[in-house]
Amino acid sequence: LPGLHVFAIAFALEVSVGKTNTVMALNNSNVLLPCVFSTCIGFQDLVFTWYFNSTEMIFQGKIKSKASEPTTISRNPRVDFVGSTTKKENNISIVLNSVEFSDAGKYMCHVRNPKEKNAQHNATIFLTVVHKMVETDNTVTLIIVGVVGGLIGLLILFMLVKRLVLFIIKKTQDGKKECLVSSSGNDNTENGLAGSKAEQKAPPKA
Repeated sequence: LPGLHVFAIAFALEVSVGKTNTVMALNNSNVLLPCVFSTCIGFQDLVFTWYFNSTEMIFQGKIKSKASEPTTISRNPRVDFVGSTTKKENNISIVLNSVEFSDAGKYMCHVRNPKEKNAQHNATIFLTVVHKMVETDNTVTLIIVGVVGGLIGLLILFMLVKRLVLFIIKKTQDGKKECLVSSSGNDNTENGLAGSKAEQKAPPKA
């Protein structure tokens, strides 16, 4: 039984917002809310939805297959989709434009994949909106004070994109390892028991 559990998890849908789940944005700037998903068995007619504070839907999109880009079903006028799924990363990130103090709160990226018997998964990111950047270092403070708000937003966006790219590279590598291990169906600790159980489970497709 433990071997079977490991085998099943490897194929499960996974959604992530990166290493940190908090983002700080300057009032009246644009902010990137990152999100990527992964699945070893692929996807078909996948639906992804962004929620603000669990209830308010701010963006919903659908992806027919790996060969097509997402189409927008519904969106808040201040939200832009900036992701891509025809490349490797399965990026479903959005940008929230002209951030206000009332935008601070919890943002949830939710994904449903019909190809995995409607498997669902989500990840949460917390947004904090400030009127000026927090002083951490004198040099940084001087630079921040001397820069226009829009440029600070751009700088934050650049740092987030860089962080997201690094995360995606790591995630892709981890995902490849996970898929390779799971596709063999063998678990060394179970002396091949996991593989045999997985094979027994495969035939009934009705």
